[in-house]
Amino acid sequence: MKILGLFRHAKSDWNDARLRDFDRPLNARGRKGADVMGRHIREHGIAFQRVLASPAVRVTQTIEISAQSAGGSPPVIWDRRIYLANSATLMEVLREQEGDPAAIIMVGHNPGLEDLIFDLVPDDGSSPLRDVVEEKFPTAAYAVLELAIERWSDIADNCARLVHLIRPRDLDPDLGPQPAD
Repeated sequence: MKILGLFRHAKSDWNDARLRDFDRPLNARGRKGADVMGRHIREHGIAFQRVLASPAVRVTQTIEISAQSAGGSPPVIWDRRIYLANSATLMEVLREQEGDPAAIIMVGHNPGLEDLIFDLVPDDGSSPLRDVVEEKFPTAAYAVLELAIERWSDIADNCARLVHLIRPRDLDPDLGPQPAD
């Protein structure tokens, strides 16, 4: 069995129209969300051996803030393919992982992360949290999947159970939907 954490970047700032999408930083709510989620990920207790991450600014800041709140981070592998990737690309990145770490966390973007959950977790009622993801996998959401595989190269559709899902609003009501969301 392998463990896959999926962590969507925190809320980003849309105020500077001159910035490329890739260069958008976190806004104040995003920084707070990354902090809250970093503490939760630490308290949840999974010892991730590797972080796979998009190099977009909002992801790098999410990792920096959440790692500080969590008291550190495993090694980060920055992979440009994760930036705005679809589920098939994300699975390919996971299949390429060498050394077969027991637990990996991927930090990136929607709709790719959400679609990855839909592809990995069967829609058969075995993971009730899947229905919550169908409603929305919001910014800074964190999901944990148990994959019935021995090697990352074996990852395939319907090989996982969604066993944990937490959104920033579940930990701090002030981080819930706002009128502009």
